[in-house]
Amino acid sequence: MPADESELAQEREFLAEARSQLGRMRDRVAALDGQSAGNWVSAEILEATLARRMEQLTDDPDIPLFFGRIDLAPEAGTAGPGETFHIGRRHVSDPDGEPMVVDWRAPVSTPFYRATPKEPMGIAARRRYGFARGRLTAFEDESLTRADRALDGDGDGDGARSEILEAEIERPRTGPMRDIVATIQPEQDVIVRMPLERTLVVQGAPGTGKTAVGLHRAAYLLYAHRDQLTRRGVLVVGPNKSFLRYIRDVLPALGEIHARQATIEEIVGDHAPVRATEPADVATLKGDGRMAAVLRRAVWSHIGTPQDTLVLPRGSFRWRVPAYEAREAVEQIIARDVRYALGAAQLRHALAHRVLVQIEETGDALDDRAWDVLARTKPVRDYAAAVWPAVEPRRLLFRLFSDRQFLAECAEGILSDAEQLLLAWHRPPRTPGSARWTTADLVLLDEIADLLDRTESVAHIVVDEAQDLSAMMLRSLGRRAATGSLTVLGDLAQATTPWASSDWSDVLDHLAKPDGHVEQLTAGFRVPADVIELAARLLPSIAPGLEPPTAVRRARGRLRITAAPLGDVLPGVTGLEGSVGLIVPDAALPHVRTTLTAVGLTFAVVGERDDAPGPDDAADEDDASEFDAHLDLVPASLAKGLEFDHVVLHDPAGIVAAEPNHATGLRRLYVCLTRAVTSLVVRHDDDLPPELGIGHRDETLSEAGAATTR
Repeated sequence: MPADESELAQEREFLAEARSQLGRMRDRVAALDGQSAGNWVSAEILEATLARRMEQLTDDPDIPLFFGRIDLAPEAGTAGPGETFHIGRRHVSDPDGEPMVVDWRAPVSTPFYRATPKEPMGIAARRRYGFARGRLTAFEDESLTRADRALDGDGDGDGARSEILEAEIERPRTGPMRDIVATIQPEQDVIVRMPLERTLVVQGAPGTGKTAVGLHRAAYLLYAHRDQLTRRGVLVVGPNKSFLRYIRDVLPALGEIHARQATIEEIVGDHAPVRATEPADVATLKGDGRMAAVLRRAVWSHIGTPQDTLVLPRGSFRWRVPAYEAREAVEQIIARDVRYALGAAQLRHALAHRVLVQIEETGDALDDRAWDVLARTKPVRDYAAAVWPAVEPRRLLFRLFSDRQFLAECAEGILSDAEQLLLAWHRPPRTPGSARWTTADLVLLDEIADLLDRTESVAHIVVDEAQDLSAMMLRSLGRRAATGSLTVLGDLAQATTPWASSDWSDVLDHLAKPDGHVEQLTAGFRVPADVIELAARLLPSIAPGLEPPTAVRRARGRLRITAAPLGDVLPGVTGLEGSVGLIVPDAALPHVRTTLTAVGLTFAVVGERDDAPGPDDAADEDDASEFDAHLDLVPASLAKGLEFDHVVLHDPAGIVAAEPNHATGLRRLYVCLTRAVTSLVVRHDDDLPPELGIGHRDETLSEAGAATTR
């Protein structure tokens, strides 16, 4: 048997033994229960912990337990090789507790991702493994010692790219997004392992893996700060439910189940149901950061000036707090800049304190509870409520939009008369309960709720496509990370909402994290060079200040631009291996659906489940739908963040024209052009946007990049 075959056989034996030991670890956990706990509360906590641990130890035979190995350089003065560590998705140990597979997030694994011949980080060699459906099929070694590389003729260079690595990056896939733990690049790993306390913005061009980097950063932080993050929570925020379904399997595949995933609408959805939409200019104004000052003024305008004396009967005495003392108490509380509801409670106690002082001056001894008892008496509560009345978010926003005089008072010097007119309801509903609230309204209600009572903070938030969030949406997320940190993911060139951000420093300011750090990812590992180069032609028009992305793959991909009928184009694409996305203007969805049915193609429609009645997503997660089919029909408005092996982009001019202005339309087109991993077909009707600079009616770009007229 050749040496390589012999060593491959040994690695397969090691993999089999590692799987056996993982099964032993799971069986050991399964044998435990909560009966040994001291009480029922501890028993429930223990049972939940054991259930989570069992889920973390689940072994999927189609997913390799390890994907790499590092051989440490021997210590000086010692004979023989150094230690060897297999790197995998989770830790596996033998019965003696010795590691067989080391978690990719452990410090010892860092050199696997970052070591180079110039900076070997203490390792002599790195090995990558090739797998097919969980079976180990090959391995590839890279020496990081100068002597070995000199013998191989590599000198001190960084060497050739790994063929196994490239094959894994470019491997066709179907279904939701998968983890990239085996292919994390050095610049990505630096971001993944940044400290928890640091808020980080990742400006990532298409194909740079920013979404995957953000999710792997969440997995890393959950590993490195397990207790803190499990106790206080991790939140992953995506642009829509389809996107969240697309990324749903990444963290569980890495053994992490402690992260909640939600859209911004779901985060603020507790305040009221969304029952309406509104014009873009109105939604943009409601999302403007100046609305925070308007709402703050509206909330605090309810506080009155005490004019009467508080009289508190107690036994045969009538204790009094003069109006001027009550005014002093109100002024002192306002100066503390507390939440509105807390201020109301403090006013009751401040009034009770003044009564308590008078009682004690008479020589009456009171216990420690007296202050709180006095604060809860009806005269004190009624007096405080008259001066500092309770505020309910929906009633306040209803009044702001339906009472023009109140709106003018709250917005004076902040919003112009024209802007106030834009906000005002011209035909107000009769009651707050009958109001048809929009998503932008819910974000304002969330701001009001935080002015009343402090919003609970989680330990870390990962927010994707952050460039599309309004200032008020960003404030909503920022207060949920007030005592935590954020990983902010996005691409300014892909901003497609009317209220989108154009500068990351503004985003950090709205998040109340002005000291946050911005990292750029420009190396595209997923999108082919031909596709990147075509899309980059739009950058001077949509984001002239951004550095253009570059493709680092050796295969340039396949790009075809054609005016052929859609029914003629699709069969040649749907016959290819891997996932296929047909991206169309939203308005064209019914027509294209009919076309697909007519040619006999089976497909799923992305986003269709969002509007479907019935149980929540968790209940029907296993139903065949988007990302489970070979062909997905994708409305252009939902394409952001998704990727497919093969993409057919139908009617680019229609995608541009569907947006409120040409610049936003070009940004939407940029998004849609960059969803392909292997091939892209642009199907048009002789009306391509001139910014693409395409002169041929029908052309194919080969993998070598040459264009030929058809």
